[in-house]
Amino acid sequence: MRASRLLSLLMLLQTRGRVTAAELSRELEVSVRTVYRDVEALSSAGVPVYADRGPAGGYRLLDGYRTRLNGLTAEEASSLFLAGLPGPAAELGLGEVVAAAELKLLAALPPEPRLHAARMRERFHLDVPGWYRGTDEVPFLSEVAEAVWEQRPLRMTYRRWGPKDVERLAHPYGLVLKGGSWYMVAAVDGGAPRTYRVARIVTVEVLDGRFDRPDDFDLADFWTRYAAEFRERMYTAEALVRLAPGAGGLLRVTVGDDAADAALAGAEPPDERGWTTVRLPIESVRHARWLLLRMGADVEVLEPAELRALMIEAVARLGELYDGGSEPPS
Repeated sequence: MRASRLLSLLMLLQTRGRVTAAELSRELEVSVRTVYRDVEALSSAGVPVYADRGPAGGYRLLDGYRTRLNGLTAEEASSLFLAGLPGPAAELGLGEVVAAAELKLLAALPPEPRLHAARMRERFHLDVPGWYRGTDEVPFLSEVAEAVWEQRPLRMTYRRWGPKDVERLAHPYGLVLKGGSWYMVAAVDGGAPRTYRVARIVTVEVLDGRFDRPDDFDLADFWTRYAAEFRERMYTAEALVRLAPGAGGLLRVTVGDDAADAALAGAEPPDERGWTTVRLPIESVRHARWLLLRMGADVEVLEPAELRALMIEAVARLGELYDGGSEPPS
């Protein structure tokens, strides 16, 4: 355990430069006193660790000191080959770079971790998009990625849901891949960061100059909050429905695992026929009608009354359509 911690400490110093004892304590989840002892152990082992005094002080390695020791366990090395997504990397123009990096990593690993990593790559494959859905066409992804990496502003024409396209001058902070779709997180006109689907960018021009990316901006944290807020904005209503026995799996296919699990967790006990009453978050009554019709006779809408009326109307029209010789609705 201590050997692993000493190696982690060495890697932190090598990758970050000067690090305070308090920061090392938080990263390694040990006391500051333990950090002092570990630094002393590294120094005794010949690692040139120096302490800079003062308010801006901390521990650092002698300038130019590097170790070729990577310290990867077999499991850690294997996980790196699961983390690399060849499809998205190729879309960003990094396919050859990723392949070269994997080759160099394999060459640098000792025999046992190398064997584990190769076996992981042979036995596991990551496919990001969901079933029955292809990836977006993103002809301007490389330009957007360049602007993100170089902190350069870009001028774009963006196709939103409204009647016409809009022109935007954006400062892109990052790119997010979600369910096979790329999203750009960018500030426009000095405002707060917003999200733009890269597939809806009609034209783009990467401009000269650089913008200052906020030091406190955290892309992962922003996306987590954005996704939660988006869900709250999207599901603004609720429906009370009855599910036939064994329809839980069909509900998951229809509304998604998260929504189905949340609804089933709060379900009332089944009635004498085995039907279960649950509450479902819905985007709108018309969207819910389209969604719940996919479940056929395995679901009955109880509330709201407007949604129940729409379901009754749709079922009646289906009955007319299939009742021998009826003309299809125009």
